Amino acid sequence: AGVHPAWADIYVYRDDRGIVHYTNVPTRPAYRPFRLLQPYLRGLRGKESAEFDRIIALACRSYGVEFALVKAVIKAESAFDPAALSPAGARGLMQLMPDTAALHGVTNVHAPRDNIEGGVRHLRFLLDRFRGNLTLTLAAYNAGAEAVTRYNGVPPYQETQEYVQRVLQYRESYRQRSALTLIPAQRTLP
Repeated sequence: AGVHPAWADIYVYRDDRGIVHYTNVPTRPAYRPFRLLQPYLRGLRGKESAEFDRIIALACRSYGVEFALVKAVIKAESAFDPAALSPAGARGLMQLMPDTAALHGVTNVHAPRDNIEGGVRHLRFLLDRFRGNLTLTLAAYNAGAEAVTRYNGVPPYQETQEYVQRVLQYRESYRQRSALTLIPAQRTLP
């Protein structure tokens, strides 16, 4: 039930004498996440998106959020890596910030079920706040609801503007895939 040691967060700090200290429990603000191993560890931890479909579907049904939208957000946020950690501190599949995770009752942000549940609940919250406007919802998911309100629309941040477009493209791709699986195969007569 413990965390595999290679998956634990590692922090690094260089003191005044130039000595580098590593820890999994930072004791001072000078510690920063150690990212050198992140790409390697991400490759070991990455999951195929289909592995999370059942969890996504259950959360989508519970909160009335479109399945293809949630998959698109996860793909854009973490590429389906449950152990993802952003430089800003967002964590897990849906890259929940600590305050967002706490708001939605998520205690283990790297547990796929908990993270997806919290992320979908947050999407529902944003969809309600922005009256179903998907573009504003996605902008708020990326830049924060306050930024969307302050700019009365998508903030003029290149990252956010690209994020919204990327998620919408992924969503359309997932919607098309879903539609193809619903079309019965044509049988040809001999």
